[in-house]
Amino acid sequence: MAKRALISVSDKTGVVDLAAGLRERGWELLSTGGTFQTLSAAGLRVTPVRDLTGFPEMMDGRVKTLHPAVHGGILARRGSAHMDELAAQNFGTIDLVCVNLYPFRETVARGAPDPDVIENIDIGGPAMIRSAAKNHESVLVLVDPADYALALQDELSPAERRRLAAKAYRHTSDYDAAITAYLEGTSDELPTRLPETLTLTLTKAAEVRYGENPHQPGAVYRWGEARGPVLGAQVVAGKPMSFNNYADADAAWALCQDLAAQAASDGTGDAVCVAVKHANPCGVAVAPSVQAAWEGARDADTLSVFGGVVAVSQPVDLAAAQAMRGTFLEVLIAPAVTPDALELFTHKKPDLRVLVAATAQGVSRLDVRPLTGGFAVQERDTRLWDDLCPEVVTRREPTEAQWADLRFAWAVVKHARSNAVVLARRGVTVGLGTGAVSRIWAAERAVANAGERARGAALASEAFFPFDDVVRLAADAGVKAILQPGGAKRDPEVIAACNELGLSMVFTGSRHFRH
Repeated sequence: MAKRALISVSDKTGVVDLAAGLRERGWELLSTGGTFQTLSAAGLRVTPVRDLTGFPEMMDGRVKTLHPAVHGGILARRGSAHMDELAAQNFGTIDLVCVNLYPFRETVARGAPDPDVIENIDIGGPAMIRSAAKNHESVLVLVDPADYALALQDELSPAERRRLAAKAYRHTSDYDAAITAYLEGTSDELPTRLPETLTLTLTKAAEVRYGENPHQPGAVYRWGEARGPVLGAQVVAGKPMSFNNYADADAAWALCQDLAAQAASDGTGDAVCVAVKHANPCGVAVAPSVQAAWEGARDADTLSVFGGVVAVSQPVDLAAAQAMRGTFLEVLIAPAVTPDALELFTHKKPDLRVLVAATAQGVSRLDVRPLTGGFAVQERDTRLWDDLCPEVVTRREPTEAQWADLRFAWAVVKHARSNAVVLARRGVTVGLGTGAVSRIWAAERAVANAGERARGAALASEAFFPFDDVVRLAADAGVKAILQPGGAKRDPEVIAACNELGLSMVFTGSRHFRH
């Protein structure tokens, strides 16, 4: 008796070649719906599943393969009493199942209305895949066009069949996770925006030589169908990316995009440059051109920028590329790079990894961080300046220029590791204190880093001041305006110190810890 293959796929890639190859080897083909039409149009003899089951497709195709003739043929244990039961029902075996599922994630991604999304939840497909994978010793299960050629080999080893079965269960598991995430994200009845059970579907996106250190294996993974600006970036020049490169580039790009959004809302059209070292900003600038923004960020801390990762908000041209030649950098990420700039990097800085950022799509709102034995999960801190209600709490109000510097410094400190203090002046960071265990130490580091550039600068802190010590330190250094969340018990003392020393202070009412 000829072997039988049931083929029913949404993604038609390679399916005609697979079916033709099976027919040449004497297989009988069974199919449904659009796949049946595709194979028939290619001149292949195909039996519709309705002829197998004796029932037509029902309910607009919702019911077509949910039948004992299908699942009995797949699940029957060969060489057992199951075969007698099949024969008693006049059913035959199905020896290959080639199925990929309705395009649920793609339907969600294109913003389809809820009824269309729900209609793209596949029922029969996952059932057939799971049946075939369970009986993989006898039934070959294919869910990926990359594996179709295996079906045309004379024999597959038990280990290979088991691998394909595991891949099939991963396929249905990922599919169910996407459906769960969609339903949890749209239900009005959920008691919380964070689900009771969170499934992380991760697919390897890139190999890296090792993790943070050479003794740690490492790789980077894509979460579901998300397209991240760095994970999806095109590496157009330089060496392969490392584990640390990915982390730093992602941090640099996130801050760069926040500041670019501010520049766009201001209508200035200014370019942004962000230099990052060990996930912390070390030099940030906003200027009329990429070259000027780079020079401002570089000069903000010429020592720390060495070996750093740089993100810019506008295309890198030849002038900007030439300005970068004298500084050793690990990564440059931009929305585009002009051909002459790329040629310069390729020949003059061959080790520099040059990335063209991808457009973010489907990125989760969740921030997931590993713990031993689990994860800490929160919503991302996406609050922007326009979401705040800044309040001047001192007698002196910031000048227009100081307001601009406070807003700029606030965006930077939001992306710095806590405790963090940022000094900024005229759209450039002049002093940064990050990752300190004490707020006064963070401020001391920022002031020391700024030196004389602190005079006339604005200061931003990502959390409140427990004492007035930062105010007095800032005043001694020449800082003129301060921004912080407020909300400490000693706020009156802090405000009084500002009034005494002639500083302006603004409360945002919004803390931005980043650990």
